[in-house]
Parts: sequence; structure tokens; C-alpha cells
Amino acid sequence: MSVPDSFIPAIQQGYSSKGNTITLGAAVFESNVLSQAPVKIPLSTLNRHGLIAGATGTGKTKTLQVLAEGLSSQGVSVMLMDIKGDLSGLAMPGEANDRIRERHTKLGIEWKPAAFPCELMSLSGEKGLRLRATVSEFGPVLFSKVLGLNDTQSGVVSLIFKYADDRELPLLDLKDFKKVLQYCTNEGKDEVKKEYGAISTASASTILRKIIEVEEQSADLFFGELSFDVNDLLRMDDSGKGYMHIVRLSDLQDKPKLFSTFMLCLLAEIYQQFPEEGDMEQPKLVLFIDEAHLIFKEASKALLDQLESIIKLIRSKGVGIIFCTQSPVDIPAPVLGQLGLKIQHALRAFTANDRKAIKLVSENYPDTPFYKVASLITELGIGEALVTALTEKGTPSPLVHTCMCAPASRMDVLSQEEQDTLIAHSKLAARYNKVVDRESAYEMLQGKLHSSSAPSGEKESDKKTTDKEEGKEEGSVIGEALDSNVGRQIARTVAREVTRGLLGVLGLGSSSRSRKKSWF
Repeated sequence: MSVPDSFIPAIQQGYSSKGNTITLGAAVFESNVLSQAPVKIPLSTLNRHGLIAGATGTGKTKTLQVLAEGLSSQGVSVMLMDIKGDLSGLAMPGEANDRIRERHTKLGIEWKPAAFPCELMSLSGEKGLRLRATVSEFGPVLFSKVLGLNDTQSGVVSLIFKYADDRELPLLDLKDFKKVLQYCTNEGKDEVKKEYGAISTASASTILRKIIEVEEQSADLFFGELSFDVNDLLRMDDSGKGYMHIVRLSDLQDKPKLFSTFMLCLLAEIYQQFPEEGDMEQPKLVLFIDEAHLIFKEASKALLDQLESIIKLIRSKGVGIIFCTQSPVDIPAPVLGQLGLKIQHALRAFTANDRKAIKLVSENYPDTPFYKVASLITELGIGEALVTALTEKGTPSPLVHTCMCAPASRMDVLSQEEQDTLIAHSKLAARYNKVVDRESAYEMLQGKLHSSSAPSGEKESDKKTTDKEEGKEEGSVIGEALDSNVGRQIARTVAREVTRGLLGVLGLGSSSRSRKKSWF
């Protein structure tokens, strides 16, 4: 079938832009790749979020690479959630092969190998910069939502935070929170009941069980110090390329609670820390969330509502979010409705339910006179996709069958030696991977209980001896770290407190002397 006369002009007009763009590929009609109809995404619209969807092996990860490379090349910082462990190759240039040459000859687009500045990060035992947050920085409301507590149990959590604030007991990790909760329901219950009200044993037991549940998903590795400053995500290298921050999550596929917890507090912290920007020529930061269904898999309704609200608001901060998953139905409808860019790779119809799902998916895209979308989705080849985006006027661009460009970086993982070299040269990793274990609620309450149980004549002498011995050890180990890392974060507190009034629903409404840093 010949190409309709109106097809190429429609694509050229729908994907033209006055500003900077990212080239995804070229239009396809009836198996013909039309190099005169390039598919380009306006950089200014990528804070309106997006979706990359498709069955396993259809090219989603390579499309993610192409988008990330285009952003980095134009000075936009990128953060990628690497669930499958196959994105580290962005740090090395790719190698040309016959398939790449053939594809780019059809596209009429020159292919050049390129490497991009990368930072490897981790929430757990993976190599890289360690991302952490303290319990105090979450606040009682957000911490309760993470645990999936009801109103009564959330009230107990608020009481615990209030007690810790009033007694200057820093809640840094889960061990601190459990210790304060246990103290308030045992040795200190009379004191707490007199000043704050009684705590139900049933509620306390439920909260402890919920904490144990998230601990089993390695959340104890996430809660603690030093907290990561999200402003460190906004970096460029000497050549002007934006840094790619690759969060390695291959060991968290079976721990969706920890993943969703991390994503919620990351988005909320970015919203809190970044200033309002309005309409920008290009975003400051774009987050790519691979295997996005893991965020929503174990999230409570309260958590989903919070995510939906933040996703709506965060684009005004110059931040875009690109979800990558197998099917659009993996994304809750209220979130899906916020996504301006949609890149749909092939879906496979093996059952009647599959065919129904594909028909539903096809209805999410703009009507087009050029394609039968429901059938085309099942016929797309590897490295092909249906694309629609927002124009600079904010209207949807025409749906177009696209032959996608190949990534310029390596389409494979780094070797262990390459990873070690990358981490060894990271200034951020050297700063944040220092172990800081300052005195917090657990040690303070342990000392209080020890002091109250010791003979009266020994209390002060024992305490002074212990303080002196521990002071020497702690001062030598963490003194420098506190001065250089924690200290610099304290100055951010004043600005953050102003923002907390706007984000009360996130548990940021109350200030505390023990909450000295942001969530990261």
C-alpha cells in the first residue's frame, strides 16, 4: 500500500518543535521506514511525565536508554531505577554492529558511540553510593502510611514522635523507633499516660509487627544516616552532560514495600527541596522507573493517593517521571491520566483475556486514520513502538508507528572491574558511604534504664566513666563526618520548615530538634 499523501505532512507537523528535541526514530507506514518523517519529542514537555510499555524483549530498556541519553546530552540530570541490573552500560560507549548500521541507514540518522557520566547508587547491599533516610525525617504521617496503619495506630505513631521530640531523642533508624515504642508501653507508660494519654497494647503490638514486616524487606538498611541531599542529583560533567544516577535495585524485586517506600519519600523530598519553576525550556531532572508496577503492587490506598498527588504537583518543579512497565494497566488510572508521553512497544495476545487487555490499551491512545491500533500493537517488531507525545502547545501529537534509534551507549552491563573503577572515582560515594552511628534514642533510653537499675552510689560514677570512654571512641570515628556531612545539611532546615506548612499531608507539619536533615 502506498503512503497516503497526508501522512508525512501530518507527522512532520505533529513532531516539529521550535526548541530542543530528542529524536526517537522515524515514522513507519506499511513496513516502510520514512526518514523524511523523524519522530522528535520536545524537551520542554518531558516534565509532563511519560510511559514506556511493552512485553518482555520488545525493546523497552533500549528506548529508555535512548531517552536518557538524549536528556543527558542536553545537560538534563537523570535518575534511573535499575530493577533488572542492565542499565550500567550507559557509562560506556556502544559498539556498532550490522543491525545498528542497517537500522540507522533506514532512519537516515547517523549513529555515533558515546558514554555518559554515571553514578551507581544502592538501597541495600549492592555496590555504589548508599541512599539513606532517617525515621525522624519521614514524619509521623508519612511513616504511618508506609506501614499501612489505621487512624488509631497512626495516632500512636504521632504520640511516639511527639514524645521523642519533647525528650530530644533522635529517631534515626527503626531500632530507635521500636525502642521508644517499647519504652512508652512498658517502663515509661505511667509517664506517657500522665502527659500524653495511654497507649493501647494491641496498637503497639500491631505497629511492631508492621515494622518487622518492612525490616524483613531490608528496610533497616535504608533507614539511618547519612541522608542523601537530592540537590546532589542536579549535576553536569565538564563537557556539559547531565549526570545519570543509576539506583541498582536488582536485589529488591521481591521487596516491593521497600521500593515503594523509597520512591514515595524520594518524590516528596524532591518536591519539598526544589523551587517552583513553572514552564521551563527543559526539565532539571527526569526519573525513569523501570518495572513500575512494583511501586503500586504493595502500596496501600493512602500511599497511592499520596503518589498521585505528588506526581501531579512535581512537574511544576521542573521534574519529569517516566514509568516503564509491561502494560499500561499496571499503572493506576489516575496516574496514567497524568502521562503526556506514551511509547507502546508490542504486546502479545495468547489468550482471550490478553486480547481484551490489548483492546483496552489501544483505547488509551489518540484516534488515528492511518493505523488499526489494536491489531498493530501485536504486530510491532523488536525496536518498534507506537508513539504519541505532547506538542509545545500541550496538545497530543499524532499516534505514529516508529522505528526507534539504537542507544549510543553499551547495551550491556559493566564488568565488576568497571563498576569498581566507577565507584572509586565517585566523590559522592566517598562522602555518603562513611558510616555514621551517632547516639540516638536507642542508646539514650538504654542508658536511662541502666542508670535507673544501678545502685544509687554507682549511678553517676558509672555514667561518667561510660560517657568518657564512649566519647573518645565516637569522637574519633564520627566527629569529622558530622562536621563535614551532617553539619552542612543543618543549614537547609530553615528553608525546609517554610515548605512543611504546604506539605502537612506528607507528615512534614511539625518541626523537631532531632529532625536535622531531609529524608535523604
